[in-house]
Amino acid sequence: MGTTNNSNAYRSTMGEDRFPATDTILTEPAGNVARNLSKPGLRWWSEPPAVLSYGVAVLSVAVALIIASLLDKHLVSAPVALFLFFSVVLSLLAFDYYFVTPLYSLAMEIKEVPRFIIFALSALFVGLLSAAQRSATESLKDARDDLSRTVQELRRTNEALHTENIERHQAQEALHQAQADLAHVSRVTMMGELTASLAHELNQPITAAVTNANTCARWLAGDTPNIQQARDAAIRSAKDGTRAADIISRIRLLFKKGTPVREPVDINEVIREIVILLRSEAARYSISVRTELDTELPRLIGDHVQLQQVIMNLVLNGIDSMKDVDDKRELFIKSERWENEQVLVSVRDTGIGLPTQHADQIFEAFFTTKLHGTGMGLSISRSIVESHGGRLWADSKSPAGATFHIALPTRISLTNNT
Repeated sequence: MGTTNNSNAYRSTMGEDRFPATDTILTEPAGNVARNLSKPGLRWWSEPPAVLSYGVAVLSVAVALIIASLLDKHLVSAPVALFLFFSVVLSLLAFDYYFVTPLYSLAMEIKEVPRFIIFALSALFVGLLSAAQRSATESLKDARDDLSRTVQELRRTNEALHTENIERHQAQEALHQAQADLAHVSRVTMMGELTASLAHELNQPITAAVTNANTCARWLAGDTPNIQQARDAAIRSAKDGTRAADIISRIRLLFKKGTPVREPVDINEVIREIVILLRSEAARYSISVRTELDTELPRLIGDHVQLQQVIMNLVLNGIDSMKDVDDKRELFIKSERWENEQVLVSVRDTGIGLPTQHADQIFEAFFTTKLHGTGMGLSISRSIVESHGGRLWADSKSPAGATFHIALPTRISLTNNT
């Protein structure tokens, strides 16, 4: 009866709406329940100490760091979505356990659901930002690695190109030296073929100088020395000696072997020198040499000896083509201004003309129509002209014989090396 009365009194005190209208009999008094909740073990579980809470938090962070390091070590190639999933799940679990009522439990009250959803969306947004940052970092790292590899490849390519450029430069120098040596051999060969004519050409001024010297001596040896006549004879002798010295100087220049030198050259002077050297050779075959030189031509930048060699080779070819011609034998040399600031030199003969079936091969090495020719003269001449930035070609449009043209620029580029 005491228990029943106590239950009725508790109901009346707390209100009928707090308990269901049933005849349920409590197996344990309310005072006993309160005493059980006040026991130390249950109170510790419902309200854990602060030290334990912080310890659990620190332990969770440590475990998270360990897991992150393991994932970063063993799952480097894992997709970013996997890390995003783990980070969001762990964040939600931690938020539910520590900040959502009931605290320290994974259970959740209905009123906490909106806050939990907001936090979930925030965590997802932050996770997406982190994932994007991680993806951008990985992309930058890959780009940096690719750039580093590209730089290495470019460096190796640059070194290879530098080495190739050095080798090409050395090969070009060797080629230029070989061409210069070949041109020198060709000049020596031509001069050897012209020994008789050059000796005759040189003998004329020497003989004249001796004759004038003897005349001067006779004018001075008389009883009444004729000083004026002796003086005139001595002057003539000096001029003849000077002419002989000039011829020797030109011959020595053609025999000289050395590095080609680019300097201002008067092309008309080159033509005159060759005409003087080959005058006896032309007279030997009854060939008249006629020139028409433009006196207003600008100077060229080139090698004097090499240009002499080209003109000499063309003149000798013209003379050789007219040896067996019965008609008029004439060699005509003309210089004039041409298009694009160039000088044009033309050498025309009245010989047998170009070979009709092989006209396009006359500038090839070792091609010749001469019985004892080497086939190198025109090939070397073309290489010399091209090294001066010019052009050498031939045509047979004239009524008889052939015409060779040399076009040389008055201003040569520095890249055109001999």
